[in-house]
Formats: sequence, C-alpha cells, structure tokens
Amino acid sequence: MSQRLSLAVHSGDFAVPETGRIAVFLPREGHDLSALPQGQLEVIQPLKPENDYWTARGLTCVAEAEAGATYAAAVVFIPRAKPLARQLVAQAVAATQGPVLIDGAKTDGIDSLLKELKKRTTPSAATSKAHGKAFCIEGGLGLSDWILGAQEVSGGFVTAPGVFSADGIDPASALLAQALPAKLGKEVADLGAGWGYLSAQILGRDTVETLRLVEADHIALTCARRNVDDARAQFHWADARQWGVKGSLDAVVMNPPFHTGRAAEPALGQAFIANAARLLKPAGQLWLVANRHLPYETPLNEAFASLTEVAGDNRFKILHAARPRRSR
Repeated sequence: MSQRLSLAVHSGDFAVPETGRIAVFLPREGHDLSALPQGQLEVIQPLKPENDYWTARGLTCVAEAEAGATYAAAVVFIPRAKPLARQLVAQAVAATQGPVLIDGAKTDGIDSLLKELKKRTTPSAATSKAHGKAFCIEGGLGLSDWILGAQEVSGGFVTAPGVFSADGIDPASALLAQALPAKLGKEVADLGAGWGYLSAQILGRDTVETLRLVEADHIALTCARRNVDDARAQFHWADARQWGVKGSLDAVVMNPPFHTGRAAEPALGQAFIANAARLLKPAGQLWLVANRHLPYETPLNEAFASLTEVAGDNRFKILHAARPRRSR
C-alpha cells in the first residue's frame, strides 16, 4: 500500500495530536499505520478478516464507531462504494475535534470526493503518490446530508450504504431462492449471508430447525438481524471461509463473493466451496449460485461426489453438489 499517510504526517500536513483517541476508518491489510501513535488508535473496521488482522497487531479494533464517540483526530481510507465513502467522511468529521485525513486511490474516487469537499470547505494541499491522494479537512464540518443510514428496498428489506446489493435484491440470489427445494434439512447455513435475503427465503422451508447466517461484514449482518426476524436464525460475524464445525450441517446455501475491490478473484468462491464441504455431514448438500463464467466446477467435483447444474440463464448458474468427499 502507498505511504501517503506517512508523508502527510512527516510533512506536518496531518497534525497528529499528542493525546486523545485517533479513529482510523477502514484500514485494510497492508496499509501503513506506523507513523501514528499506536496506543492512541481505534481502528473501525466492519470486515471480520480485516478486523482480525489489526487486532492481531495489538491495535484496539471495533466493528463500528460507538454512538456519541469523540476523537482528537481521524483517518479515513475511503472504500470503492461512493455512498459509504461519503458517509464515513461525514461520520469522521462529526465525531472529530481536530484534523481528518482522507486517503484513497484514484480508482476508488478520491478525486471526485476532493472536488465535492472543496465546495463545502478548504482541504489542505493533497499528497499524491502511487495513483492516489491524501488530504486533510477540519473536524466539525457539517456533512449530515452525507449520512444515509439504513434504507428500505423492494420487499420491505433494509440495507445500508456499502453492503453488497444495497440497492435491491440481487438477481442471482433471487434465482437461487427459486431453485431451492422444499426440504433442506434441519441444520442449514447461509455462507456470506449479506443483508439476509436468501436467509429469509430459506426460512420459508419448515424443515429448517436452525439457520446460521454467516457474514463477514458487520454492517450487512446488522441489516440481516432486522430483515430475518425468526427464532430459528442465529447470526455469526465471521469469515465464511473458516467458520464452523466440521460435519455439522445438513445443507449450505450461498452466493459467494468473487471480487476483491475491482479485481475478480475466483479463489474467494473456491474457498467458500472448500469450507462448505468441510461443514457438511456425509449426506449433506450444497446449493450455490455463480456467474456463468466462474470456474467452480473443478473444485466442486473434487470436493463432492455429485454435481449438477439444476437451473440458470445466460448470466448465472445454479449448482447443486452432494455428498462431500471430505466428510467420509
């Protein structure tokens, strides 16, 4: 990752306070925080793998900033999703008494965000390096119109800025829901449950006694808690690639992610498949949806004794795998 934060600190453009908490919003693995006083930092990272990464390095980490929290300074690493980026900046300036440094890549929209902020305040000169920029604004700036919070989409579901499919029901998930059988078994998991659409459909099957919603994004999981009001649902803030007890489930349903930022990364879905095979009982079944071009058939055939494409269209395929080889 770039050294824009370190350059801003060492140049004095970002005046680091000697006392008080410093909020660091959404740092990702590889970001360099060494220029900041480690004991003053509070990392705000809703993604469980990233949260675990910073926790393992001895930093104080939370999933979301506490309501009413105040900070002496803040750093915001903007995400790709523009509504979430704006919301994080608004939250940072509302909670911060001192400077707020905003850092981001050009491909994540840092230039357009800087342009917008110039209409509201006077940012510092930008530090440009490694195809991105960092600049500072003062805390206390009124950006409440940038805070969207929860929003309702079709079907009465609640989503939030930055979560997957925040604007409505994902068509791949809708296709998978239509293909699910009437009987799924007693113990079921939705790996990568998001804001809960698929889980709500799964719970329409009366054979389900326990449904485990496993989701790495704390914000999405908070939405799922509102969208899935059922005593059979259990919520797990966890990395779906590693979560769970071997051989504990009758069925796994999933629409696995396949992007890291802008880059396609089929290995993500393949890791979901591997863990699903580990989690399932010997007669267990996996139901998943994927974009048609994704190369999932090979790992599925390696992990399961049976594989069938049960539905699909020109964009998506619904795959049903049964009898995990690893459970034997």
